Amino acid sequence: MKTRIVLLGPPASGKGTQAELIKAHYHIEPTSTGAMLREELRRGTELGHAADRLTSRGQLVPDAMINELVAGWLESHGDAFVFDGFPRTVPQAIELDRLLDARNTPLQAVFFFNVPFSEIRDRVLNRVTCRECGHIFKVGLQIATPGEKCPECGGTLCRRSDDTLEALEQRMVEYHQKTEPLVAFYRERGLLFELKGAERPETVFSEISAILEA
Repeated sequence: MKTRIVLLGPPASGKGTQAELIKAHYHIEPTSTGAMLREELRRGTELGHAADRLTSRGQLVPDAMINELVAGWLESHGDAFVFDGFPRTVPQAIELDRLLDARNTPLQAVFFFNVPFSEIRDRVLNRVTCRECGHIFKVGLQIATPGEKCPECGGTLCRRSDDTLEALEQRMVEYHQKTEPLVAFYRERGLLFELKGAERPETVFSEISAILEA
């Protein structure tokens, strides 16, 4: 059973949905650098406050800080994980390899969600997020109208401020420049499993399950 997993793909490619399905079926806790940073801030650590000062000014958190964050998370959470959207760059991937090798717990699977831009655009422009529980829903599929209450917790559903075509195009530029090279990086290491992310979630998860259990 593979328990050290990275989910890789462009925005709105289904990484979060599959992370939750893996958690539900295999009890492997998913996380992201955003979640790690929120936890550090909640705990009031120096690292959390330093990262918050950067993000509040619209600046990116540097790789050195991200690497420190991930190293601390691994120390406190053990050796089974689903990293959702991390690493984002080849230097981050190299550092992750170093951290895992030092623990003798190498990465076992990287799932790459290959999704056409037309599908990504449709997902981003037709999704809403619950302010309370954070779950994401697609208008016209999981809910009928944006004004409905959250099916999970009854909270308020809203559109993210960056769920616009202009913001998406900018995020895709950054993805192509910084993150897409990871596809070749992990393919060369024999860790990459490419998935058709536009398929129905249960179809994608069935493929993931077969790979994890092989």
